[in-house]
Amino acid sequence: MAKLLYQGHGSFRITSSEEKVIYVDPYAGDGYDLEANLILVSHQHGDHNQVNLIASKSADCVLITEREAIRDGSHQLFDLGFAQVEAVYAGNKNHDPAQCVGYLITVDGVVIYASCDTSMTEQMADLASRKIDYALFCCDGMFNMGVAEASECAALVGARYSIPYHMAPGKLFDQQIAEQFQAAGRLILADGEEIELT
Repeated sequence: MAKLLYQGHGSFRITSSEEKVIYVDPYAGDGYDLEANLILVSHQHGDHNQVNLIASKSADCVLITEREAIRDGSHQLFDLGFAQVEAVYAGNKNHDPAQCVGYLITVDGVVIYASCDTSMTEQMADLASRKIDYALFCCDGMFNMGVAEASECAALVGARYSIPYHMAPGKLFDQQIAEQFQAAGRLILADGEEIELT
């Protein structure tokens, strides 16, 4: 069974049932010891792109950043065999949507949406048809949308489980902010917590 480790801030790690390892926006917390098969970077801010933290990479490790994810203005789809990755729109006044993406990641039949750094987007309403299992919503209210807007986004996306993350600059996790996030199927993960993806 696939697992998701929330490392803190906007960083998390997915391990497939076949032990393939995906890192998303490496920066915070622990858990960079497993060999990477895929690394996803949503944009080039320093709290999302610390690929050097990952201890080792497989010989065929793939790195996808916003540069690969957006080609000629179009968001790209990648089929890695063990995972499928689709770049989706992300952005706000602090994040140029031409240089920032979110990701839909499908592993072992489970669909995970990482909003990455964004505010509400028009595409979020369309994501409801994608039957997302786990959706992670940034909610720091400073560089991105706050918890109220993130809660509205969670209602639009309609994932089975909605997870608040990227809650406060300089913090791995903030329980108070997490509890303000309202969503059907809300799932609060503290930094260092790992769950099985069902």
